[in-house]
Amino acid sequence: MTSAVDVVVVGGGQAGLAAGYHLRRQGLDFTVLDVDPAPGGAWQHMWDSLHLFSPAEHSSLPGRLMPVQTGETYPGAGHVVDYLADYEKRYDLPVQHGTRVDDVRRDGDYLLVEADTGAWRARAVISATGTWSRPFLPAVPGRSVFTGRQLHTVSYRSPADFAGQRVIVVGGGNSGAQIAADLALDGHVGMTWVTQRPPRFLADDIDGRALFDVATARRRALDAGRSDTGGVASLGDIVAVPSVWAARDAGLLSAKQMFTGLTATGVQWPDGTWEAVDAVIWCTGFRPALAHLAPLGLRGRRGHIATDGTRAIGEPRLHLLGYGDWTGPASATLIGVGRTARDASQQIRDLLH
Repeated sequence: MTSAVDVVVVGGGQAGLAAGYHLRRQGLDFTVLDVDPAPGGAWQHMWDSLHLFSPAEHSSLPGRLMPVQTGETYPGAGHVVDYLADYEKRYDLPVQHGTRVDDVRRDGDYLLVEADTGAWRARAVISATGTWSRPFLPAVPGRSVFTGRQLHTVSYRSPADFAGQRVIVVGGGNSGAQIAADLALDGHVGMTWVTQRPPRFLADDIDGRALFDVATARRRALDAGRSDTGGVASLGDIVAVPSVWAARDAGLLSAKQMFTGLTATGVQWPDGTWEAVDAVIWCTGFRPALAHLAPLGLRGRRGHIATDGTRAIGEPRLHLLGYGDWTGPASATLIGVGRTARDASQQIRDLLH
């Protein structure tokens, strides 16, 4: 059976919910299809100690401030899940959980969205699937022969899983720093942190609110034809949340240069020495989850789809929301996605009317 709606939103995390909020304000008929069986998006899969970079009041979706988490300046991932679940319920957003979208293809005047639970004919589609389901693992020599445990950020939960083990954390971004700090502060794990270049910590007074302002200013400058300010990347790579402050100030976050390769039971360092290792945690980032859009034939070099704002240049009925700066300044953040969701919904309204 095929249903018909104005808009299908693929993905029910923070970007999908922000899209639903604004689509309703535009008076459009829509449905949100989400692969997870419960609300909360990728936040429900994060590690136990993860905290936001920003206070609750600066981490909110449109229309509803995130409540403050008692005893915490920066809310934890579980608090975010509760907030997103409440947001979905509060606005009665039509999210169909446990629905995996396989393909989006052209069907005359419509886009046909095919899922494991049925199909939808839509006049427009918003893809808001994020990146969490596409972890990136680098092609490091020996990775296939290492017999210890290897996992990506997506599978890390807590230091308790590595008690008494020798662990290497790879990655100089926020995830790498937070997980390295988590393990180092536990005291029961032999942790070594490695990065491609020396870690770049932002000033301690910079949090997600300031980063959003910097990203927005950069986008405005580029749109106006002014020189590139460098944006967030010009400030550093790591936001020093409290756990990172503590580990850094205790001298526990001194990163080593990236190893040259893995062996069956350890790592080879650039100076030729070898060290036994039980586990490697790859905090090496993600790629956009866009496989469902393959039938549209829109992906170009580096796997991105060319966009004008959020609108796909090769298919004006498709908008991409929440994948990062290429689909809107800070659009992969809670506070940043609202603005791009509003713009996308307005453009879809204009297209359909």
